[in-house]
Amino acid sequence: MMVAIFDQVGFGQWFRVLTGIVEVGGAIALLVTASTAFGALTLAVTMVFAVLTHLILIGGNPLPAVVLLAMTGTVAWLYRRSFAVILDALR
Repeated sequence: MMVAIFDQVGFGQWFRVLTGIVEVGGAIALLVTASTAFGALTLAVTMVFAVLTHLILIGGNPLPAVVLLAMTGTVAWLYRRSFAVILDALR
């Protein structure tokens, strides 16, 4: 099913693999306390593009992506202070 969906998107199957890597990386980052905020933000941005892809390119129901966007966006919002701490440590 995902192969057919990514065929409709039109970027090729390499984009499916890249999207999977981003999603797995974001999920792993969610599990590591120090990087939870960045993992949630990565997944939220991914879901924004998933919603836009459904609305603009392929049609279908964007509701699952909207729900995941709400969930990951909430986690990113709850961990928003972690962004400042991590960015200050990088300076």
